[in-house]
Amino acid sequence: MTGTHGPYNAFLDLRQIPVAHANLGPLAGLRLAVKDIYDVAGYRTGCGNSRKFAEGIAATSTAPAVQTILDAGARFVGKTQTDELAFALFGQNAHFPFPVNPAAPDRVTGGSSSGSASAVAGGLADIATGSDTGGSIRAPASFCGLIGLRTTHGRIALDGTMKLAPSFDTFGWFADEMVAGPALAEYARMKALAGAVFGTPATSTTRFSSSPDELYWCFRRLQAREAWGVHGEWITSGERDLGPGVEERFGFGRAVDDRTAQAENVRRLTFRGELSALLGKDGFLVLPTVPGPAPYVDSTPEQFQAYRERALHLLCLAGLSGFPQITLPIGSVAGAPFGLSLLGPSGSDIALIRLGRKLLDAAQKA
Repeated sequence: MTGTHGPYNAFLDLRQIPVAHANLGPLAGLRLAVKDIYDVAGYRTGCGNSRKFAEGIAATSTAPAVQTILDAGARFVGKTQTDELAFALFGQNAHFPFPVNPAAPDRVTGGSSSGSASAVAGGLADIATGSDTGGSIRAPASFCGLIGLRTTHGRIALDGTMKLAPSFDTFGWFADEMVAGPALAEYARMKALAGAVFGTPATSTTRFSSSPDELYWCFRRLQAREAWGVHGEWITSGERDLGPGVEERFGFGRAVDDRTAQAENVRRLTFRGELSALLGKDGFLVLPTVPGPAPYVDSTPEQFQAYRERALHLLCLAGLSGFPQITLPIGSVAGAPFGLSLLGPSGSDIALIRLGRKLLDAAQKA
């Protein structure tokens, strides 16, 4: 794994190996990019870490989630960059040139599905696979002006995929959508548009048992603890050259004790039940995907951390509940893309796609 290639640093510079795909099917003619945590037959899975790549062997089969797309006719065009071990939010892997955000080149792509988002936004792929543990589909989709779906947890098998935090890990994808409508620079206006499409929202106020800060820390502690449980032994078995921030996040997970984890699991289950009761079988939440446009590439570590914390206050809701969430390229702020999200109950993935289509159609006509 020597670096990246292409105009946006989206794809890994790997020897290209033919990957079979169906000649007919609903996705025939479309180009598929695959995040480098998914096995693709003939390729090593590097997971954004050169040591992991060097120690690996070529996969003998393709991850079922990816194979399904190939069987539907899509053509594999390459493996894409990921943040190191998929444990970051901004798409800045210390071991590679950073992927470029084609929609806002002075801003980050978002991560950890950074290369996949860059490839689709830059027109190098029509669809791309990613994963979403803490926001790795939703944040880059919002940052790059794409549709991004985080599927219901467990709905799509993740065999042949690097694990990060298994009770949070989900399959996801990106697709491009050009919205020919006026820029909606404020979330309030976007919410009003959603209300016009879907009807007047309920006016009752719902309070959860836990505060936004408590839910944020619940997510952080449980995700990091699981990540350490998956990767800790490998990390401590040799020199791994983990990049800034990634090493600290794994260290944070190592320090979460059993008693804390048990208490946070109770909080998580309570929140999931409360959110399920609120949504029922066919309700959904309309919310900004992230707090604003993507941070600038040259932001300071302090600025990145402040944005991360604000973003995870929004992103952790789907993570803790396991519910699906779709982000839509509905507007822009300061000349950069900004996404609106629909979060629905467990299993409502297809319904969210249909609702998203209605909202995008309304935006085009506005």
